[in-house]
Amino acid sequence: MQFMLDHGVDIVGALDINPHVVGKDIGEIIGGEAHGVVVTDASKADELLAALKPDVAVITTMSTIADIYEAMATCARNGVNAISTAEEAIYPQNSSPTLVAELDALAKENGCTLTGSGYPDMYWGVLVDTLAGSLNKLTKITGSSSYNVEDYGIALAKGHGAGLTLDEFAASVGQFNDLSSEEIARKITGGEIAPSYMWNQNGWLCERLGLTPVSQVQKQVPLTHDEDLRSSTLGMTIRAGDATGMSAVVTTETAEGITIETQCIGKVYAPDEFDRNEWTLHGEPDVTITVDRPDTVKLTCANLINRIPALIDAEPGYVSTDRMPNNRYLVKPMHDYLTS
Repeated sequence: MQFMLDHGVDIVGALDINPHVVGKDIGEIIGGEAHGVVVTDASKADELLAALKPDVAVITTMSTIADIYEAMATCARNGVNAISTAEEAIYPQNSSPTLVAELDALAKENGCTLTGSGYPDMYWGVLVDTLAGSLNKLTKITGSSSYNVEDYGIALAKGHGAGLTLDEFAASVGQFNDLSSEEIARKITGGEIAPSYMWNQNGWLCERLGLTPVSQVQKQVPLTHDEDLRSSTLGMTIRAGDATGMSAVVTTETAEGITIETQCIGKVYAPDEFDRNEWTLHGEPDVTITVDRPDTVKLTCANLINRIPALIDAEPGYVSTDRMPNNRYLVKPMHDYLTS
C-alpha cells in the first residue's frame, strides 16, 4: 500500500479475512496517519467492488490459481482489472488451463484484464528476455533462484523435505521424478501435483521468446549439507547427509532446439549461505548475471505496482505479462503512463 501511495495511486478500499485487521484504517497498518479507508471483511468483496468501481484490484494473498480463483472471479464479475502476486499467476496456462479459460472468458465478458506479476516477472522473466536480445546465438538457458525455508514457516519447510532422510525424501517428495513429460503435465493440470514456480516461468519464457515447447519435466532433488544444521522452524537438528531442502528442477525442450533448465532452491541455509538469483545464457557469446541477496518482498511489490499502467492498457481477458511491454520506472505519477 505504501508503494502505491508513493506513485500517486488513490487507495479507495481494502479487503482482508484477518479479524485483527478488519475495521482498521489502512494508515494504522502502514504505520502512518489515517487515510479514511477502513479494511472491510473479504466476504463483502462483491458489495465493495460494486460500490467503489475501482480501476484496479491488487490481490496479495496466496500462491496458486485455485487459491485466488474466487478473488479473481469476483473482480472480473465487477469489471475490475486485477493483478496478483500469486506465483502460478505469472503463466498459469500450462498448469491450470481450465481455471484460466474460465477467468479469461469472465474478464472478456466484463471488459477487464487479469494478470500476475511480482519478483519472478522481472528477475526470472524480463531480465532473461532482455539479456537474450544481446546474443548472436542462443542454445540453452539455465537459471536458479534460492531461498531459505526458515523464513517461510513450517509447512513450506516440510513441503521441501527438510529434515527427511534421503530414503524418506525419495518415497514422498521425490516420488514423481521418473514421470514422462506427458504424465507429469497431465498430473499437474489435473491438480494431482503442484507445479514448481519454474514450471510456470518456463512457460512464460517460451512464450516471450517465441519458443515452442515439445516436452517439459519437473524433478524434486534433495539437497544436503556435510555438517549438522539446526532448524528453528522445524525445531530439530538436521543431520549431515539428510535433506536440508530441495531443488525443484524444470527442464523444457523446444522445437527450436533451445533448452531451458531452471531450478528453485529452497533449503535450510548453512551460516554462510544467502539468497541468490543467477541466470546463464549459453550461445554466442555466453552471458551470466547474478543477483545476490535480493530483497524479494520489496521487489515483488514494486514490480507489481509498476505493472499497473500496462494492466489497465491491456486488452480484456487473462493476459500474462509476457504479452505486455517491459516494466519501466515511474518517474511521474502513475496516471501519466496510461494510454487508454
